[in-house]
Amino acid sequence: MGLGPGVHRLDRRPALRHAERHAAQGRVATETPVRRPRMSKLLDIQDLGVRFRTPEGAIQAVDGVSYCVAAGESVAVVGESGSGKSVSALAIMGLVPSPPGTVSGRVMFEGRDLLTLDDESLRQIRGARIGMIFQEPMTSLNPLLTIGTQLRESMKQHLGLTTAQATARAAELLKMVGISEPERRLRQYPHHFSGGMRQRVMIAIALSCEPRLVIADEPTTALDVTIQAQILTLMKDLTARLGVALILITHNLGIVARYTSRVHVMYAGRMVESCRTDEIFARPRHPYTIGLLASVPRLDKPRGERLVPIEGQPPDMARLGPGCAYQPRCGFAVSRCLASPPPLDTIAADHRTACFQSSQL
Repeated sequence: MGLGPGVHRLDRRPALRHAERHAAQGRVATETPVRRPRMSKLLDIQDLGVRFRTPEGAIQAVDGVSYCVAAGESVAVVGESGSGKSVSALAIMGLVPSPPGTVSGRVMFEGRDLLTLDDESLRQIRGARIGMIFQEPMTSLNPLLTIGTQLRESMKQHLGLTTAQATARAAELLKMVGISEPERRLRQYPHHFSGGMRQRVMIAIALSCEPRLVIADEPTTALDVTIQAQILTLMKDLTARLGVALILITHNLGIVARYTSRVHVMYAGRMVESCRTDEIFARPRHPYTIGLLASVPRLDKPRGERLVPIEGQPPDMARLGPGCAYQPRCGFAVSRCLASPPPLDTIAADHRTACFQSSQL
């Protein structure tokens, strides 16, 4: 019985069988990633801004963020809570509620500005061309619907599959992400699944319509370290072998080092540093990035060496001053940092930073 063109493409890919073996055995890939030449832009974000009206005043949650993602590229967006990284992802997907939110700038995806599309056009892109894995696996799935119903929904909507075809493909997807007995699991509800299994289901849903881009917002939140490694290895393996671009939103620099090729660091709604992943670990050029790296344990440091925390607290986004938002916590600040925020300038090949003192770092 034919299962539709999408199912046949999925079934013939030897990469999926390879991914299943890695997922089932819980292996962590150790091969060195191959550096490929930069490909054409799949996603081009230009001067993205998100502003919320609140009783305390207007809050600029995202301010002038710009970056690109090439086809098949894995990119990290890093920052502490409140930096604007998750809000920027919601803006890309057209999920910022209005009111109170207002989105500005341009988000070019496959030659179309997503911010100018109507709701129906965005619905045709969400799930089909762009998939998203949300932050909380425990609450992202509908507890009243079976796993099969939730997996079939987008495939029937975007691929035009019948219920029988979508069911067969859903079972194949569950097997692909390392869930055993997929036919039985399709009839179960989210409460029958552990946190790690729910996150595997979310990955299956995100990949079900063979999107060009997947946005993963803190995909390992609330999972233990072993399950985190399995989930991230699975995502890296599948996206690389299926040619899917990935935006990984996280605060964990260990994840960034292992699973992405490029990193964008955000602080107080602005991008403060952007470069290749290996470059940001070799020579960070922004005080905030230096602080993040200094506060993370490293195997190449002497045992017993104390970590250096970032002093102070994240800024109140409703009361930002005219200067650099990181200035009150920065050990490199000078007088001009109080007057105006530094622009995001190119300081080396493929390396941008927003710091007046970057040459001294």
